[in-house]
Amino acid sequence: MPKFTSRRDFLFEAGGGLSGLALAHLLGQDKMLAADGCASANVTNSPFLPKAPHFAPRAKRVISLFMSGGVSHMDTFDPKPALAKYAGQPLTGKGDIVVRQGHPGPLMPTPFQFSRHGESGLEISEIFPHVAKHADSLAVVRSVMGRSNDHVMAHYELASGTVRMGAPSVGSWVTYGLGSENQNLPAFVVIYDARGGPFGGPANWSAGYMPAAYQGTIFRSKGDPIFDLTPPDGLAPEQIRARLDLLEKLNRMDQQKNPGNTELTARISAYELAYRMQACAPEAVELDSESEATKKLYGLDNPITEPFGRQCLIARRLAERGVRFIQLYHGGLGNQNTDTWDAHGDVKSNHTQHAAEVDYPMAGLLTDLRARGLLDDTLVIWQSEFGRMPISQRGLGRDHNPGAMSIWVAGAKIKGGQAIGATDEFGYKAEQQVVSVHDLHATILHMVGMDHTKLTFAYQGRRMRLTDVYGEVIPQIAAV
Repeated sequence: MPKFTSRRDFLFEAGGGLSGLALAHLLGQDKMLAADGCASANVTNSPFLPKAPHFAPRAKRVISLFMSGGVSHMDTFDPKPALAKYAGQPLTGKGDIVVRQGHPGPLMPTPFQFSRHGESGLEISEIFPHVAKHADSLAVVRSVMGRSNDHVMAHYELASGTVRMGAPSVGSWVTYGLGSENQNLPAFVVIYDARGGPFGGPANWSAGYMPAAYQGTIFRSKGDPIFDLTPPDGLAPEQIRARLDLLEKLNRMDQQKNPGNTELTARISAYELAYRMQACAPEAVELDSESEATKKLYGLDNPITEPFGRQCLIARRLAERGVRFIQLYHGGLGNQNTDTWDAHGDVKSNHTQHAAEVDYPMAGLLTDLRARGLLDDTLVIWQSEFGRMPISQRGLGRDHNPGAMSIWVAGAKIKGGQAIGATDEFGYKAEQQVVSVHDLHATILHMVGMDHTKLTFAYQGRRMRLTDVYGEVIPQIAAV
C-alpha cells in the first residue's frame, strides 16, 4: 500500500483524480485520445493529418489479408462440378492454353468437398470450415482477372494496379487521400509472414512516385514492432527530444536548399513519428493485455494457427487505434514450394496446410471485429495474386492462372452471402461480370469514401490515378 505525503501525491498516483477523468473525456470527444490510453499527438505538420473524403465513407479503415503464392479458386470458393464430370480429359475449346512451368495435364477435379453455408447457401470448400460460419457476411467475387502469370508481377498488380514496380500501392493511395486518425502510429502498416516476405518484397507497399512518407511501415508480430525503436539505455527523454530538434533544424536547412527532395521531407516526418511511436507502437502489438478467451479466439493456443493468429490480432489492435490501412501477408519466401500457396506439386497437401494456418484466425478476426463494433466500418478483403489452372500439373498440382481468381470482402455494411460474377464451367477464365484489378481498386477506394477518378497525384505532367484510366466500382459491393 503506497504512502502519500499530501493530497497532491494522492491525486497524482491515482491518475489525476476527477480532473484526469474529465481531461480524458474531453480528449476523447476531440478524438485526441487513442485506444488504451495512448493519446494521439497534437501534430500540425504531418502528411497523415485526417483529410475529408469525397463522400460519406462506408469504411474508416481497410484490413487486407493477402495469401501469397496463388490460391486455387476452384478448390476454395468457386466450385466446379464439371471438373469431376470431365476428369482426365484435355481442356479444349479455349484456344492456346498458356502455362507457367510446363507439364500441362488433363482436367483435374478438386480433392475437396464443397457445401452450402448460412442462410444464403454460399458454397465454400471444406478447408475453410471456420470462415464458412461467416458465409452470410462474405461477398465472394468469383470473376477477378489479372494480367500476369508471374508471381512478382501479379503481386505488383494487386498492390498497385500495374505489373511493374515503381507505382504507389493501394495502401499508399488510401493514406495519401485520407490521412490517419492516429498521429502516433503509421497510417499504413504491413505485417508479413514470419517465414519471410512475399514475392516482390518491399515494392508491394512502396509509395512509388509519391512522397516516401506514404509507403507502408513494416511491423513485426513479435518483439519490438520496429527495429531500433527502443531508445538507448541511460538516455533521458529530454535528451532524445533535444537531439531530434537539432536534427530537424539541420534537415530543414537542407530542405530549403533542396525543396524538391521528398525523401528528406519524409525522413523528417519519419523521425518525428518514430519519436512518438516509442510509446505507442510497442503497446499496440503487446498482446499480454488481451484476455485468454481473445487469444484463443485467434488460435494463439495452437502452434499451427498462432503465427497468423498473432498477425490478425495485431491487425485488430491497430484498427481500433486508428491505423488506416493494414496489410497482412500469409506465405513467405523461406521455401517457395512449402511456405507459400504455390501448389505446383500437390494442391491437396499445400492448400490443406495453409488453409489450416489461416482459417481459424481469419474467422476469429471477423468475430472479434463484429463483437467490438468495428466490422461495420472496417473493410476486410481476402485475396491472392492469381488463381490456378483447372488442369493438372505433375500429376497432383496446378499451375498459375491469372485468367480467373476469387476474392472475398466483408464488413463495411456490405451485403454478405452473395457470389458475384462467374468463371466458365471449368474455372479457366472469368466469364460473367469480369472484374479487373482496376475495378477492385476502384471499389476499395469507393468504400473508404474516395472517388477513384478524382484521387490523383501530379507526376511527370500527368494526373496519375491508382486505376489509371480504367476501373468501375463493383455494384453489388457498393450497394447500400
